[in-house]
Amino acid sequence: MSETRSRQTDSPYLAAFQGGFSGVLRWHQLDALWERLRARGGEGWYVYAVGEPPPASPADAESLLRFIDEVDALLRREHDEDYCGVVYADDLQQPRFVKIYDPNHLGSSCGSSGLRVLPGWTLSLIPPVDLPEALPQTGNRRRWWQKLFGSGK
Repeated sequence: MSETRSRQTDSPYLAAFQGGFSGVLRWHQLDALWERLRARGGEGWYVYAVGEPPPASPADAESLLRFIDEVDALLRREHDEDYCGVVYADDLQQPRFVKIYDPNHLGSSCGSSGLRVLPGWTLSLIPPVDLPEALPQTGNRRRWWQKLFGSGK
């Protein structure tokens, strides 16, 4: 294991990421979650687009509020359902960590398929680590594809 990956797997961010989360099932619950984040003034939150380099410092209040507005619009536009179900928080009343799944890359966000689908974005009060490096994806999808189409043994 590389030294960078070893440091990341011991991080408070990764421990929090793998902790317990509650799903935001209804759109009005998402509105309430966003209001709680806005009410805190927006200071201290790391806005991380998974797959991009993790931010080294928290977003300023204006950037956090802009992100909330934009991701909310994206979710409502691209997750054309009468329920939310793509946002999870460690605590819905006092959130410190929020996972937001990309509606166009859902897979099984609960992990029931055995494949780990990483969120599209996270908001956290803890400095993030590079999730794709810290939690590399398994070869299960490739093996599934090969089994389905017989292109490998």
